[in-house]
Amino acid sequence: MGDDFFVDPEDTREQILAATYRTLCERGYANLTISAIGEEFEKSPSLVYRHYDSKDDLVLACLRYMLEDFETQLTEADFEDPRGRLEEFVGWGLGDVPSEQRRFVSTLVELRSQAVHDEAYRAHFTRSDEVFVGYAADVIRAGIDRGTFRECDPERVAETLVTTMSGAMLRRSTCESTVCLEGVRNGLEGLLESQVYKPNTA
Repeated sequence: MGDDFFVDPEDTREQILAATYRTLCERGYANLTISAIGEEFEKSPSLVYRHYDSKDDLVLACLRYMLEDFETQLTEADFEDPRGRLEEFVGWGLGDVPSEQRRFVSTLVELRSQAVHDEAYRAHFTRSDEVFVGYAADVIRAGIDRGTFRECDPERVAETLVTTMSGAMLRRSTCESTVCLEGVRNGLEGLLESQVYKPNTA
């Protein structure tokens, strides 16, 4: 699963969303303004105002674009190696990430807090969780069908994976002490070994 967003924007809309993404990474949500996005935009800043009414319209459009990109990647993924796919998924969520991406993860945590009071953000993050839980559950079902995974409840396991990964992301972004992601990852891998993987399927 790739993380390279907006590498080559195809049109004005994508260029605006790319500028929004870069500005979010640099400033976070609290310090984000349409003016700041306009400064990052390579064309006339007035185009930003022409396409979007507020910074939240921009942020939500950016989040939806990224989720659609992820969903396309997940849909196109093959399940020939379910265990490899599941290990990749856990590694993607808990592995080391570049500094820019780490800043954006922190911004995602900040944006999630908006969902407490904002229905549009709540709808987005509800949909986002559904996409990732659904993907993990599909991988587990594929493993069961191939006889390499134990009989288990794919949705329950997937919910546990995504919730644990989200919690680790929250702690890493909001605590002064560094969360030991390796320990969290080892814990999830132990869960998968005992409840999902059949012996000798590595």
